[in-house]
Parts: sequence; C-alpha cells; structure tokens
Amino acid sequence: MRTGPIDRRSLLLAALALPSIAGRGHGQQAVEASTDADATPPDRGPSSGTIRALLAERVDSGLDSVGYVALVRDADGPRLVTYGTAGASNNRPLDGDTVFEIGSITKVFTALLLADMVAHGEMALTDPVENYLPPEGRPKVFDGKPISLLDLSTHTSGLPRMPTNFSPRDAANPYADYTFSQLYSFLSAFTPRYFPGSHYEYSNLGFALLGHVLSLRTGRSYEELVTTRICAPLGLNDTRITLSSAMRERLAQGHDTSLHAVPGWDLPTLAGAGALRSTANDMMRFLDACQGKQKTAISPAIASLLAVRRQTDESGVYAAEGWFVETAHNEELVEKDGGTGGYASFIGYSTRTGVAAVLLSNTAGWGTTPPLGRHLLNPGFPLPALRRQVAIDPAKLWACAGRYPLTPQFVLTVTPRNGHLMVQATGQDEYEAYPESDTRFFLRVVDAQITFELASDGTASALVLHQNGRNRRATRLP
Repeated sequence: MRTGPIDRRSLLLAALALPSIAGRGHGQQAVEASTDADATPPDRGPSSGTIRALLAERVDSGLDSVGYVALVRDADGPRLVTYGTAGASNNRPLDGDTVFEIGSITKVFTALLLADMVAHGEMALTDPVENYLPPEGRPKVFDGKPISLLDLSTHTSGLPRMPTNFSPRDAANPYADYTFSQLYSFLSAFTPRYFPGSHYEYSNLGFALLGHVLSLRTGRSYEELVTTRICAPLGLNDTRITLSSAMRERLAQGHDTSLHAVPGWDLPTLAGAGALRSTANDMMRFLDACQGKQKTAISPAIASLLAVRRQTDESGVYAAEGWFVETAHNEELVEKDGGTGGYASFIGYSTRTGVAAVLLSNTAGWGTTPPLGRHLLNPGFPLPALRRQVAIDPAKLWACAGRYPLTPQFVLTVTPRNGHLMVQATGQDEYEAYPESDTRFFLRVVDAQITFELASDGTASALVLHQNGRNRRATRLP
C-alpha cells in the first residue's frame, strides 16, 4: 500500500504532486507579487515586525499552524521571531532552540555526506548504486544504464517518489516498521521509469537508498555519519535523529492539517530521506556554512553541492545535489523544504543578496510554509493565499460524492464522512478537503483546490482540480 507524507509530501495525490517528507510544489493561488521586488531583489530581509505580522496572520486564522519559529539573517544580523505555541505538555515557549522534525531538509545532509565521501576518495558520483548493494537489493537497469549516485542525489534516478510495499502496524507512524528487506524487495522488482539522469521525479525512495548505501560503504549508521561528518565540524549540537533528554524537553508537539496533535515519525530504513530533527539556530548555522560564512574542513564539499543542476518539471527551478535552485523574480534562491505528519519546514538563502531564512512550523502545513519561507527571502515571491474554512450544510457534501478520473488510471474518490469531505487518489491515502463555499474546497497538505460543477439536480457532475497553475477537469463516473 502507499502511505503517509514523508515529503511533503507521499502524500500525494500523484497527479496533485502533493508532498511527502516534503517535495516541491507551488500553488497557483497567491497574493500578487510586488513589481518593484521583481525588478530588484532587496539586500535586506523583512523587519521583525513584518515577520511577526505574517506569522500572526497564519496562526490567528486557526488554519495554517499552531506555532512558527522564523529566523532571518541579512547584513544587519539575525532576527528571530516566534508566534503561537509549541503545543507541548511542558508549556515551554517557542524559541531558536525549539526542536522540530525537519523532514526532507534531511536530503541536503544526505547529499553532503556523499559529497564529503567523494572529496575523500571513498566513492565517486558516477558509481552505480548497485556496486554498494547486496545482490537481493539491486535495482534493475534501464536500457542497460545503471543508476548512479549522482542520479539519486538529483532526483533523476528513474525511481518513484516512494516504494509501495508498506503495511504499517501504526498508521500514525507509518514508516517505523518498514524494513530493509522490504526496501530490497521493492527495488529488485521495480523497473526504473526513465533513463537514469534524463528525467526529474522527486524521490524520497532515491534519497533513502542513497543514505543506506553511504551507511553500507562506511559500516556506520546514517545518524552516526551525519553527527560525525557534518554536525561535529559545523557545531550543530541539536541536529539529530535520536533525541537527547535535553532535546526532548524542547520538542514542539506536531499537529496535522486540522491542528490536532499527532505523534512524531520514525524512519529507520528511510532515514536519508527525512529522519532528522533540528532547531532554527542549528539550521542558521548550517546556512552560514553553506554561504561560506563559516570555513571548515567540509566547506569544499558544501560548495560542490551546487555544481550540478538538472532541470525539474518547474520552469526556472533546478535540482542540485540535495538543494533546489529557483531563479524567478530576478533571484537565485538555494532552498529546501520538508514536511512530516506533524511539521513543515523551510531553509534557504539568496546568492544575490545574501539574505538567509529558516522557517519551522509544528503543523503539517506543507502548502504554506515553503512559499512563506521564499517570501521572507524576497517579497517578489508571493505569499500563499490565506484560505478560510466556512460552515456548510453537511447534506451538501453528499452532492460532491463520487469518483472522478483525471486519467483512466488516476481517479479522485470523494467521500463525505462524519461531516467532513475526504479526497483519495488512486494508490494514495485520504486527505480532507475544507469548504470555502458550497462548491469550492481546499487542501491544507498542499496548495491545491477543487471546484465542483453542479448539474440541474444539484449533484456534482464534474470537478476541477486547481494546482500548480493548472486546471484539470474530471467528469464524475456514473
């Protein structure tokens, strides 16, 4: 079965491009950007007051997050702004040392481990991944070409976003009992969809596999590699998978998109895709190193992550090793976002202005946190729309029920349940759609909306999915 979000998005209505430990995705519904900001990127980030107002609007709406920690640094220095609450039982206030799950930001660390091992002659980017796997876990080749380590680190391996052979004992912690045996079974049976290196497809599976082979190559656990080869030289004392007692005291409580408290995630087999926890202060220290403000033995490896840039399925957005590079609005942003079942995160910096930003949320608002983070770096990047849920007659939900094929193989199933409207795509989990009118609904897991077209009898005859600047119509099946 397919399960849970480790990306933003596997969460994902594949056609909706939803996230699972957080992949990429820009929604089309946004506030219009400033033309002045488009023309000339600012050399200063937003003021503390501006940041606070942006966060307050999101938290006070009761829709986007229980709490945020934002840390922005420019030529004037760092500005830490918090809003909302950690939601934890100890009532500790949010600050720069509050611990969050950072989801797919982990992928930058995985790519950096590879780069550091390449720099030390332990591996090569062109090495086939099969060289480091036992026979029973080797993926098939496409047209005679094996998957390279570079293909894995740039989401161009031909492997899918997630393996499909999940059977979790605990749906609230869906990856905790996924085993390496299951991973090997999936890899050995799956035929890559594309010639390696030729086609971008965001892949949690690819980075999980990369983290695993780095561990096999060194004989050390993934967490030990991150701790000794990245965290120690950079002074990242609060970036870990396993929480110390001190980190646990500072852990923010995670919340789902309905703002209900949810347990954290454990990803022992998929660690390289999204298992790390961290703080805003540690993430800014990491950005300092990535911008060359802190020189260490791993600085050359950090710089090498941007050497290769492969085109994604979004215009002006490129996949580097672990990072994404976005070039809209007269900018060049180096960025990565992340999402788990109860958290959303963003880190990034502008190569043109030097502004850096960290934004951490204790709510799985993957459709809001990344675009808000980009806006903190440059106001030319539009804010996500602030959508407000309205109350409607539950009976009207039944008018929307049905199956709507976006393609013959990809169907959205809409089901009213206990006064809520649930949407499930083929092979995916269900996610709630929230009403902003009798016929228009929005998702919180990603910036996507659905409009239902009503027939003369008042029941829906079709729906239109609005996402990523596209409007995709599906007629309801009889």
